[in-house]
Amino acid sequence: MQKFEHSLARVAVWNLAGFGGIPAARRKRQALGLALLDAELVTLVEVNPASYIEELAADLAAYGVHYDTTLIPQPHGNLHIGLLHKRGVEVTNAQLIPGTEGSYANGRRALRADIRIGKFSAVLLGVHLKSGRGRAEQIMRDTQCAAIGGYLTQLRATSPHKRRALILMGDFNMIPGQDVSNFHHLGGDDLMDFVSCWDLQDRFSHILDAGRANLLDGFAVSRTYATDYVRGSLRLFPMHWTLDMGREKFKRTVSDHLPFVASFRVF
Repeated sequence: MQKFEHSLARVAVWNLAGFGGIPAARRKRQALGLALLDAELVTLVEVNPASYIEELAADLAAYGVHYDTTLIPQPHGNLHIGLLHKRGVEVTNAQLIPGTEGSYANGRRALRADIRIGKFSAVLLGVHLKSGRGRAEQIMRDTQCAAIGGYLTQLRATSPHKRRALILMGDFNMIPGQDVSNFHHLGGDDLMDFVSCWDLQDRFSHILDAGRANLLDGFAVSRTYATDYVRGSLRLFPMHWTLDMGREKFKRTVSDHLPFVASFRVF
């Protein structure tokens, strides 16, 4: 294992908009965007098919950015959650958490992994919750959020995790201030600090039609033992601007989501 020698590590999350598959031309643009993002660890949502993450890593290597990959295929459907992690970043004990699909029979389970970057270690959960703005979808998300929040609460009470940081990220499909019950359940006995609700200057991540956008993606850290999160560091990475295109073209040719990236102290 290569030693990680930097003082800060950048951790990112991005929905690849993989519904229906991702053509090769779009994969090339996604690889370029991720190479410019250059995070040490990236949680990817909507990896489709599961093998896509290996193709993406190969494209990234062509830009001189080398990632290992971690992905456990979901039991239902073809939208998966995976991790890209640079050499020197340890990712172990990856597993899907049973029951975190909630009452959504064909839903995605949360991906859990132990990560270590330098002296920083944490339990990471990547999630992709039920989409939809109706009451029925919100209730279904409540069941998923309750299962994930219960897992976090149980994890915190169990040795050797009592004093470890927890990081929760992904496509929440929840809007701050609207999906109040979802956030309540997902917080896990008030364990989680939703920094994407208060420490993110940009108020959108999901690109809609006609220039509209909202904040569906989320990033949270545990209230205790997560002092390595650098306050003020969570940012929306303007990948559309970095790739020299407007939001509409980015949505059409790359993804309808923009990534988040946050920094953690690793010394």
